[in-house]
Amino acid sequence: MIADNLSRIQSTLPPSARLVAVSKLKPVEDILEAYHAGQRLFGENYATELRDKAAQLPDDIEWHFIGHLQSKQLKYYIPFVSMIHGVDSLEHLHDVEAAAAKVGRTVDVLLQVHVAQEETKFGFLPGELEVESGKWKVESELAHVRICGLMAMASNTDDEARVRADFHAARQLFDRLKAGPFAQAPHFRELSMGMSHDYPLALAEGATLVRIGSSIFGARDYSKKN
Repeated sequence: MIADNLSRIQSTLPPSARLVAVSKLKPVEDILEAYHAGQRLFGENYATELRDKAAQLPDDIEWHFIGHLQSKQLKYYIPFVSMIHGVDSLEHLHDVEAAAAKVGRTVDVLLQVHVAQEETKFGFLPGELEVESGKWKVESELAHVRICGLMAMASNTDDEARVRADFHAARQLFDRLKAGPFAQAPHFRELSMGMSHDYPLALAEGATLVRIGSSIFGARDYSKKN
């Protein structure tokens, strides 16, 4: 089932987009099934779960941390994670820099932008990322962090027009930043947005990373959360 689901979803992706298979709360056996079907990029939301799974699974898996960043938990995955999707403040950006410096790595990150029409979402407001472009030039030169793009979540609604507008706003901001403070940063090229229920709309607005879990692995049992 997992292999068939992966094949179906991969067939809908353009060459410009990659699939992050969201494996949170799923057993190692399910991840291995996806791995043997050819999937190498996985996303996890919980720090210790990511640490424990990485220790049991093949070394060529590319792990992305896609959960809410908590500075005290960076130590669990900073030694091996490929990308952190949810850097939602300057404070957290510097926390990642410090943690990566301790282990002698450079870690790719995405800046989380708040475009949803909900107060409960995290992230920078679009204006915060544009108001001081000189500052972002300095931040992009941190020694152990590479800012590689943006991550966004759309409003939690069945209104497709609202969801599309949220993704469109994120894409417009991405384009402005890429043409402005990140014009000389070739690694600033990722736009992570879209999940199982809305990823086609995200792809239509230029997503390069889509985070899909339940459509691959099935529904999750949140009672198993640590």
